[in-house]
Amino acid sequence: MTRIMTEFPTPFRVIENLWVTLPDGERMAARAWMPEGSETKPVPAIIKYIPYRKRDRTRGGDEALMPYFAGHGYACLRVDMRGSGDSDGLMEDEYLEQELQDGKDAIAWIAEQPWCDGNVGIIGISWSGFNGLQIAARRPPALKAVITACSTDDRYADDMHYMGGCLLNDCLDWGASFFNTLHTPPDPEIRDDWRQQWIRRLDNGTFPMAAWLKHQRRDAFWKHGSVNEDWSAIQCPVFAMGGWMDGYSNAIPRLLENLTVPRMGLIGPWAHLYGHQGRPGPAMDFLAMCVRWWDQWLKGVDTGVTREPMLRAYMQERVPARGLYDVCPGRWVAEDSWPSARITRQDWVLNGDGRLTPRPPGATREAAADPQAGADQTRLDLQSPQTVGIAGGEWCAYGTGGYGPQFPADQRQDDARSLVFESEPLQERVEILGQPRVRLRLAVDRPAAFVAVRLNDVHTDGSVSRASFGVLNLTHRNGSESPQAIEPGETMTVDVKLNDIAYAFEAGHRIRFAISTTYWPMIWPSPEPVTLSLWAGASHLSLPLRPARPADSELDLGEPVVLAGMAGEALEAPSGERVLHHDFGDDTVVIEASENAGRFRIGDTGTELSGEQSERFEIREGDPLSCASEITKTMAFHRDGWTIHVEATAALTATVDSWLLKGHIRVTEGDKVVFEKIYDCPTPRDHC
Repeated sequence: MTRIMTEFPTPFRVIENLWVTLPDGERMAARAWMPEGSETKPVPAIIKYIPYRKRDRTRGGDEALMPYFAGHGYACLRVDMRGSGDSDGLMEDEYLEQELQDGKDAIAWIAEQPWCDGNVGIIGISWSGFNGLQIAARRPPALKAVITACSTDDRYADDMHYMGGCLLNDCLDWGASFFNTLHTPPDPEIRDDWRQQWIRRLDNGTFPMAAWLKHQRRDAFWKHGSVNEDWSAIQCPVFAMGGWMDGYSNAIPRLLENLTVPRMGLIGPWAHLYGHQGRPGPAMDFLAMCVRWWDQWLKGVDTGVTREPMLRAYMQERVPARGLYDVCPGRWVAEDSWPSARITRQDWVLNGDGRLTPRPPGATREAAADPQAGADQTRLDLQSPQTVGIAGGEWCAYGTGGYGPQFPADQRQDDARSLVFESEPLQERVEILGQPRVRLRLAVDRPAAFVAVRLNDVHTDGSVSRASFGVLNLTHRNGSESPQAIEPGETMTVDVKLNDIAYAFEAGHRIRFAISTTYWPMIWPSPEPVTLSLWAGASHLSLPLRPARPADSELDLGEPVVLAGMAGEALEAPSGERVLHHDFGDDTVVIEASENAGRFRIGDTGTELSGEQSERFEIREGDPLSCASEITKTMAFHRDGWTIHVEATAALTATVDSWLLKGHIRVTEGDKVVFEKIYDCPTPRDHC
């Protein structure tokens, strides 16, 4: 049961705007929550640092987090980055050098204030989770601890741009959203010069997706800000949190494995949300866990976190085979260290007759050394329809309903058009925790091709849930820094990593493994239809088996505590839908999704905040070059005498050789168009 907290151990006051002055004289705007008495008895401070408008857009989320920490004795600042919200300056792209230096300078400024005792922590989800790690790698002396949620250590491998060397349609989604954000104004009640600052932003605005699309391999552009380039750079404790339905959960096991500082990981069944707000449920008492982390590293209180398991994860089971649900069946499990020596690997052979069978333990070592040794040499051929993937859901689900179901749906519609290998009904429960991997012996008939793989759970009623998946651009088979064209017909052995997962296949269920050459609309298709040939017996799936741990039964992560939230009035309820259209005349499939975020009047400021999003993905069977995507995002701000509307569109099509990217930004003040610009950004395809 969720508890709403309205009273706190420490009283605090809210400062609507506080200026953080940077060494070059520019100022960043902050909203602050200050414990009473901190001016004479300094306290540790916590910073959250993002470009999403503290005054309105993230006000609700900030008030669901920061008052809890302030009420437990921490000075809390929610800072608008340079060039965003109410701050000075300009912003061009995400995670640039200026952003990270400003973050480091802001921490130094905070540590020097009379209300701060010199100890600072940084917290954030998504963007602010990313830059929390990136700033930690710069080692600001005052930064003593990090809480990072739904973030990544590798900007190329696990972000909303590329996956396995394949272009994600989420890149377009995020491209439109960030494009919109860059063109929003400061608030006139905070800045008298808001219009001058805004016009400067409009005149110097950028379309960042054009840059992202120019960097289709893992080059210096993506290595910048990827903390896995030098794990040792981070020298303060890190608590990493995420959810299995989120796009960023893979980073958490890597952080636990590679960092050398005190660290802790938490992965729930959730989408892109903090643990106390987690959906699908169950949520847990994440805020209390955070305070224990802060108390340990910012106040020097022994809270016991150093003696607790390094990883706590939600072991999913019987996951509903539908695109949206409220609660995920399962239980919490823990490992004292990661990687865990308790976890072993079991190989499953992909047989030519479609069976998935466990390899005898004595044969595993031989097969790993030579995947063809004594293997069934059956060759299976597949050319996937372009619409395999329509049951795949969103790469990064948000879990709120939004513009329709975002979780993976019943996999039967995709499996029926894929190569499928299936086990016998399991005699006993099989639990996995970690990263499934598959080694495939294959050939393709085109110089550019993708392979998508899915690990599925076949329920006793015949419905099929997706447990995990992975994709690989085969030109990236030897790494993403130097892609190599494929020699059509050349036989190759490739390793494909699936997303890390905790999943229990129950007795009576079947384990299914599916392979396709397309995964639309999540992944942009290869330039030509591809026929893949698979040598079944020479290919095998490796699963990380987790034995039972009796101590798991004692795990109690607590009931979620949430705050009363932002005061205000809902003027229009949110709504959304996702619809698939299939024109049987020319075999064209269109997915249309829309979301109306509703309209809300903020009680403290009187600002009315609203927004909408529309998505359209189209493809014709047999013709990957017919693929087209268009995403439009709008934001609107209204107060007496002040009405701003920003509409941003990103649209993409492609030829065999080029990406054809277009952007359109349109900004109005009242009934007047004050800015409009069209971007036309053709870019060569680079093995993508």
